[in-house]
Amino acid sequence: MTGAGLVGIVLVSHSAEVAESVAALARGLAAGGPVAPVAAAGGTADGGLGTNAERIVAAAREVDRGAGVALLADLGSSVLTVKALLLEDELPPGSRLVDAPFLEGAVAALVAASAGAPLAGVESAAAEAYSYRKG
Repeated sequence: MTGAGLVGIVLVSHSAEVAESVAALARGLAAGGPVAPVAAAGGTADGGLGTNAERIVAAAREVDRGAGVALLADLGSSVLTVKALLLEDELPPGSRLVDAPFLEGAVAALVAASAGAPLAGVESAAAEAYSYRKG
């Protein structure tokens, strides 16, 4: 399955390696059936640390299947970049910045999206990751 009709996930990080690694981990943990489309948008165009609006837009378009796109961002300026893209209507319709921890939220979002949850359900699952206790 190609993820048709599933919410897409974009992971926005200051590091391409972090975004790709979190995407790979989330894919692995969500496996066992169809996996929703997920794309990493990390680092600058020249391979450095930072955020790149064009990479974010391209990733959102890549995972958009018409059911919405959930964007999770790691740190301050990546959040601000996504917010600016949303304000400027640069992202696909139904795109939403999700307030969630980056790693745990990404896994929860991809699992929910892969199970067919709508965008609101994906957002809720990701945000719920704030309550995960580790001790």
